[in-house]
Amino acid sequence: MRTDFTKLARAAAGRLLRPLAALLLAGLAAGPGYAQAPAPASSASGETILVVGDSLSAEYGLKRGSGWVPLLEKQLAREKKTAKVVNASISGDTTSGGRSRLPALLTQHQPSTVVIELGGNDALRGLPLDMTENNLRAMTQAAKKAGAKVLLVGMQVPPNYGGDYSAKFSGLFANLAKAEKVALVPFFLKGIADVDDAVANFQADRIHPNEQSQARMLANVWPELKKLIK
Repeated sequence: MRTDFTKLARAAAGRLLRPLAALLLAGLAAGPGYAQAPAPASSASGETILVVGDSLSAEYGLKRGSGWVPLLEKQLAREKKTAKVVNASISGDTTSGGRSRLPALLTQHQPSTVVIELGGNDALRGLPLDMTENNLRAMTQAAKKAGAKVLLVGMQVPPNYGGDYSAKFSGLFANLAKAEKVALVPFFLKGIADVDDAVANFQADRIHPNEQSQARMLANVWPELKKLIK
């Protein structure tokens, strides 16, 4: 199965693919740290959106306030929606980390919607796909049990991981969303990593999307997220 990362591989040529895994482990998995310190959430409407992700949601390498999650808050304001956004994303987090953190986050923030943006670091560490899927399923079910709607944010890995592995990895998000009847963003970096000039959309590490790409990341998430918000 041909993945959307094929064009990125061609655009970056050999300079990107061979060191990609090592760089991502140093990048997506770079130093633990919250995008912002989660605070008790409340809003006039009672709506709270909890984002549980990795460096792609934690503003890694970006100035504070320029990532897609802060842009989401501005989008909500433009749409006159009063939902509170809590960004509990940590650079380097895996689905195991997210699964262990989620119960406390659900108790503290009592979100109406949970956005799960995790899994990329699992693949880059070579963790078993069934482990990733089980962790995402457990998170999804825990959020649903707590009364929250769930949005899964799908990712893909470069083709040098092998066509079979890449297809199974990207497919697990869709399969899980279907099985659990939750919303899905098929590919978080669509229009960023799958275009001919993809390198221009990334920071100097050629891994993390740059500031100009954050609006596109939000555009990939917003249509599905909007459906979940009153």
